Amino acid sequence: MNKTNIMGLLLMGAVIMLFMYFNQPSAEERAAMAEKARQEQAEASQNGTDPAARLTDTLVTPKEKANIAATIRQFGSKDSTGTLTLAAPAVTMTMSADSVIGGNVTLTSGQKVSMQSILTASYGSLSQTQAAEACSLLRKALSDVARYKGFSAYLGGDSTTVRLENSVLALDISNKGGVIARAALKGYQRFDSTQVCPIEPGTNGYGFTLTSASQRFNTSDFYFTVTEQTDSSVTMMLKLGDGAQWGIRYSIAPDSYLVNMDIVQQGMQNVIPASATTMEFAWDQTMARNEEGRMFEEQNSALYYMNVGGDTDNLSENSDDSEEVTQRIKWIGYKNQFFSTIFIPRTNFTGANFTSTPLKENAAYVKRMTTQAEMDYSSTLANPASFTIFIGPNLYPLLSQLEDEITPDEDLHLTKLIPLGWSLFRWINTLIVIPVFTFLGKYIASYGIIILILTLFIKLILFPFTYKSYMSQAKMRVLAPEIKEINDKYPGPENAMKRQQESMALYSRAGASPMSGCLPLLLQMPILIAMFKFFPSAIELRGQSFLWVADLSAPDYIISLPFSIPFLGAKLSLFCLLMTATNIIYTRINMQNQPGGNSMPGMKWMMYLMPVMFLFFFNNYAAGLSYYYFLSLLITIVQTYIFRQVVNEEKVRATMRENARKPKKKSGFMARLEAAQRQQQAMLREQEKQRAKKGNRR
Repeated sequence: MNKTNIMGLLLMGAVIMLFMYFNQPSAEERAAMAEKARQEQAEASQNGTDPAARLTDTLVTPKEKANIAATIRQFGSKDSTGTLTLAAPAVTMTMSADSVIGGNVTLTSGQKVSMQSILTASYGSLSQTQAAEACSLLRKALSDVARYKGFSAYLGGDSTTVRLENSVLALDISNKGGVIARAALKGYQRFDSTQVCPIEPGTNGYGFTLTSASQRFNTSDFYFTVTEQTDSSVTMMLKLGDGAQWGIRYSIAPDSYLVNMDIVQQGMQNVIPASATTMEFAWDQTMARNEEGRMFEEQNSALYYMNVGGDTDNLSENSDDSEEVTQRIKWIGYKNQFFSTIFIPRTNFTGANFTSTPLKENAAYVKRMTTQAEMDYSSTLANPASFTIFIGPNLYPLLSQLEDEITPDEDLHLTKLIPLGWSLFRWINTLIVIPVFTFLGKYIASYGIIILILTLFIKLILFPFTYKSYMSQAKMRVLAPEIKEINDKYPGPENAMKRQQESMALYSRAGASPMSGCLPLLLQMPILIAMFKFFPSAIELRGQSFLWVADLSAPDYIISLPFSIPFLGAKLSLFCLLMTATNIIYTRINMQNQPGGNSMPGMKWMMYLMPVMFLFFFNNYAAGLSYYYFLSLLITIVQTYIFRQVVNEEKVRATMRENARKPKKKSGFMARLEAAQRQQQAMLREQEKQRAKKGNRR
C-alpha cells in the first residue's frame, strides 16, 4: 500500500466520525425513546408477555384474593385462636379470625416471601425472577388444592420413619405414603454380610388409589401424620377436613413374621362418593440379590399368586412375563429363593395385572416385579380393607403353621412357595424328608452331620431294593454262560424269536428275571429326584458351614482356574469333584457286576461319560446336594462290596438249579408273554409261506 492510499483511508474515517457526531440524538430525543420503552413494557405486562408482571397482576385482583380466601376457609385447619392454616409444598397460607390473609412462600433458595408481598405486588429487594417464582409456587399450591382438595395439605413435608420391631423383624414405617419403607430380617444375612431386607427404600413401593367423581388420589403422593404409636403399632393419618380422614394402621406381634395392616377411615363419603366401589393397589419391587449362587436365586425367584378356591400360580422365573387375572385372588407374593413378601387381603383382590422382568445384567438385583390390582371398597366403612403381610423366610414348617394361623378354615397353599417338585416328589419331601430333617435339626447343630444321618436313613429305607437289585445281577451273572450257549445255538436275525423263547424259558426255570434288577432302581428314582428338589430349597442349609464349605446352600468353589471352561466356568466345586470321582468308581463296579459287562467295549466310554456330564451339571449347584449324592454313592459302593463278601454265587447257582427241578407254575405275565411269542412266531411262519408261494408263481 502506497502513501496515497493511506491518506485516502484516513480522510474517509474522518468524514464518518464527523457525520456520526453531528447526527447523534439530542437529550430530548433520548428522553422520548426511554419513555417509549417504558410504555412498551407496560403494554407487555398488560398483555401477559412479561412473566413476573403477569403472575403478580393476576394475584392482586379482587377475584384472585377472594379465591385464596375461599380456599383457606374450605380446606384450612382451625386452631384454638380461630386462625385457619392451609399448608402445601413450599406454601403456607393462613387466615385470622378477622379474615386477614397471611403466611409465606419458600423459594428454592430458602428465602421466604410473605403472602402480603405477593398480594400487594410489593417485593422490595426481590428480583423479577424471584417474584415470578413466588407467584408460580403460590399458583401451583392453589392448583393442587383445587385438584387434591383436602389431600393437598399432605403433598409436601419431611420424610420420617417410625420403627416397629420384635425379635425376628424390624420395620421402618415411612410417613411418605404411609408404607413400610424397610423390612429387615434379624436372623439372616446376605452373601456380602449385610442384613437381608426383603423391602428396602428406593426398591420397593406400594400404595392405594382412591377415585372421586373427578379425581384420582394416590396415597403414595402424600405425607401422613402419626396419630397413634406404641411399641408394636402405629397409625398414620390424612385429615382431610370436614371430618374426613383416611389412614393406615400397622401392628406386629412378638416373635412373628406377620404384619397386620388395616385401612382406617372416617367421613370419607364427603370426599369419595358411595358410587366408587373399588380401590386400586399398586406394588412395585426391584428384588435384591441375597445369595452367592446367583443361578439358583434367579431360577427360584418369581411373582406368585393364589386364585380364590384354586391353587397357586406364578410368572416365569427365567424370562419376561406378564399376566392378566380377571378372577378373585387370595394373595400375591414376591418370592426370592429363600425369602418372600406376601400381601394377603381380608376380602381378596378382584383382579390384577402382573409383570416380571429378570435383571440378568444387574449384579445387585435379580428381578423387577409389578402388580396393578383392584379390591372392593366402600367410603362408608370404618375399616374398608385389612391385610396380613408375611415378610420372612421360606421355611416349610413355618409356612405350614402360618396357614392355620391366618385362615384356619381355608388352605392358603403358602408352602407351594417352596419348589419341592411334582406331586410324587413333593409327597416324599413333605411326608418323609422334611419331618426327618426338621427333627434332626432340633438336636444336632451341624447340618453336615444331619445330611449324613439323613442319607443313612434313606439308604436304610432303600436297602431291600438295593439288595434285591444286587441279587438279580448275581443271578444274571450265573446264567450268563447258558445265555451265551443259547445265542451261539441260534445265531442270526431269523432265530431271534427262538433265542428269546429259550432265554425266557431259562429265566423261568431258574427263578430269575432280567427286569428284577431294573425295578428296584426305578423305585429309588423318585427319592433321588425328591432330594434334588429339596436341597436347593432348604433354607435350613443357608449359611451353614461344614468342613471347608462356608455355605451348604451355595456352591463350594475351592479351585479357581486361570481360564473358563464352556458350560462349566472358571471355578470348580470340591464336593462336585468328589461326587464325580465316586460316580466313576461306582460305574466301573456296576459294569463289573453286569453279566457280560466286559464284553461291551463300545458302551464303556458312554457309561463313563455320564459322571463327567454330571460334573458340568452340578458344579454350580448347592454344596449340600453334591455332598448328599457323594455320600449316597459312597454308601452304595460300600454296600456292593459287602454284598460281594456275603453273597456266594455258587450257592446262588445251586439254589437256581434246585428251583429248576421244582414244578413251577407260570405267572400270568409269563403265560401272556409266551402266548404272545407263539402268536408272533405263527405270524412269521405264515408270512414265510406267503413269500414262498409268490416266489413259485414267478
